[in-house]
Amino acid sequence: MASNLAVQLTAPNGRQYTQPTGLFINNEWVASADGKTISSINPTTESEITSVHAASPSDIDKAVSAARAALSNPSWRDLGGSERGKLLYRLAELVESHRDTLATIETWDNGKPFTVARDEDLTEVAETLRYYAGWADKVFGQVIDTTPDKFAYTIREPVGVCGQIIPWNYPLSMAAWKLGPALACGNAVILKPAEQTPLSILYFANLVVEAGFPAGVVNIVNGLGRVAGAAIASHPGIDKIAFTGSTATAREIMKMAAGNLKNITLETGGKSPLIVFNDADLEQAVEWAHIGIMSNQGQICTATSRILVQDKIYDKFLDQFKRQVKSISKVGDPFQESTFQGPQVTKAQYDRIMSYAQIGKSEGAKLALGGQRYSAEKKGFFIEPTVFTDVSSKMRIYQEEVFGPFVVIARFSTEDEAIRMANDTTYGLGSAVFTTDLTRAHRVARRIEAGMVWINSSNDSDWRIPFGGVKGSGIGRELGEEGLKAYSQVKSVHVNMKSKL
Repeated sequence: MASNLAVQLTAPNGRQYTQPTGLFINNEWVASADGKTISSINPTTESEITSVHAASPSDIDKAVSAARAALSNPSWRDLGGSERGKLLYRLAELVESHRDTLATIETWDNGKPFTVARDEDLTEVAETLRYYAGWADKVFGQVIDTTPDKFAYTIREPVGVCGQIIPWNYPLSMAAWKLGPALACGNAVILKPAEQTPLSILYFANLVVEAGFPAGVVNIVNGLGRVAGAAIASHPGIDKIAFTGSTATAREIMKMAAGNLKNITLETGGKSPLIVFNDADLEQAVEWAHIGIMSNQGQICTATSRILVQDKIYDKFLDQFKRQVKSISKVGDPFQESTFQGPQVTKAQYDRIMSYAQIGKSEGAKLALGGQRYSAEKKGFFIEPTVFTDVSSKMRIYQEEVFGPFVVIARFSTEDEAIRMANDTTYGLGSAVFTTDLTRAHRVARRIEAGMVWINSSNDSDWRIPFGGVKGSGIGRELGEEGLKAYSQVKSVHVNMKSKL
């Protein structure tokens, strides 16, 4: 690696490592064509960690050329599914062996607690790659019986060059969600990390080479969304776009992808409801409701950020929920093991959440907890866990995604009212139902307009289970067997068995 495309860093926990700072194209580190860079900021101290090269449209052209060449190179084109699976499995093993360094970078760059990055996120990265390694030799077509005069069969083929744009809340996990199925199906990838959190996936790029992937199969290009992201979405040499991020950005991507009718997968925003019925196990509901909104600093697309509680237990639930938040949500240095909530990822995100606290108060909602900067930390983008009550469905804090440790709690009387309130949103990503009546649980699950429903839990997703939403929360599914469908296409072959017409 060129000396000017990597820096030696010492993280706050004392771990020393070599941080790549270039663009990863064709298994090589290169500088951006125009020399522009992006600063990566530590959200705990608000100081710069380092800067990385930012791709221009001409750099995206180079990445596309490398990916297209890889698609036609026998080293990848003719590699069997079993061999692709071995590469993915080897990559998963390398992730495991570099777990502590990857978690350190993730925490330093993103602000999430180190124990979460190490024990939860990196486990998910490795297991997702292993899961799709197992699928790599099971992506096949079928023979279709028609008449004795025709032999017909289908082939599942890769889509081609896939542009993947990942968010800042789970940089490595979201990369694994997209890379796993794309590579299992034999595609080539151009992946753009979020401009706010590029560091961990750049370190991961060296593991791709070490695992043995041919040049050009995986390309990782840092850059601004409005420059590099737009170039990827609109590039005629890219066959598919997979995006995770805001609904507003997804709409723009759809427009740009229309030029060559790109295959698209979009996982976008959410304002997920969590419904607690009178007969729920209250302690269980309180614990999961807390996890569902306060985990990962509330920066989760599926965060159950609207809690709807049936009237008979509303006051009791609220009292226990506030106690849970106060006792569990320890805010502070993400490298301290006792920390539950680190800083928000950027000042822009911090300011956004604080603005919604003001909006909630101006709309007449009651601020039950938080709503201000966590003052124990002198620097960093720290916010107190925030709870609003006396909320109506017309309020912006009820309807709009805040994406932080920010929850609204409302009451309902009947099952029909709960479902109406749950569905009263433009989003439809996740949802949760708490009740000991399993007949009701399944009935309500069918009526909620969402791609996912948790019954008596919240946000305990799994790489083996499809993930995605409806309405304004996206198009298509990731994870599980369904995730493969986004990265393969069916070709039908008709064989005439007759010698004469």
